[in-house]
Amino acid sequence: MTISKWTVDALHSGIDFSVKHMMVSKVKGAFQKFNAVIEAEPTDLTTATIDFTIDVASIDTRNNDRDNHLRSADFFDVEQFPTMTFKSTKIEKTGEDEYSVTGDVTLHGVTRQETFNATFEGLAKDPMSGAEKVGFSANGKIKRSDYGLTWNAALETGGVLVGDDIKVSIEIEAAKEA
Repeated sequence: MTISKWTVDALHSGIDFSVKHMMVSKVKGAFQKFNAVIEAEPTDLTTATIDFTIDVASIDTRNNDRDNHLRSADFFDVEQFPTMTFKSTKIEKTGEDEYSVTGDVTLHGVTRQETFNATFEGLAKDPMSGAEKVGFSANGKIKRSDYGLTWNAALETGGVLVGDDIKVSIEIEAAKEA
């Protein structure tokens, strides 16, 4: 295979996250609007380029008040910083269909290098459209304080309201561009 351009199928893809709440449970959420430019030979991602853009205002934690607080200047400040981006800088094969994907994450005006574990999930021809489709999954963790997202509240029992570690889970289905 050769390197091809792939378009993300947003209906069959997702960017989810979870964060510790009150030191005892996890709040989960997702970003509903995102796009990506992926140029890859899908069975060997080591030569791929990946460029993600997430519309931060599309955050959805299934609680409108919480989502509005997350969009505010206390957290994402979507008026000033409407997007989060990821641009790959290095991809290494770590096992059969497994990769370590390193890139620059820009969030809240701060750019830092982060690494995610990725898996090539497979390649198939869509029986409805005839398009060639590919699947990838990735997961990792970022610290919100590294990006200046430091709002919090102390708990009377010790600890804080919102954890610092954000676990990220990504599922992507993409179609080969003609």
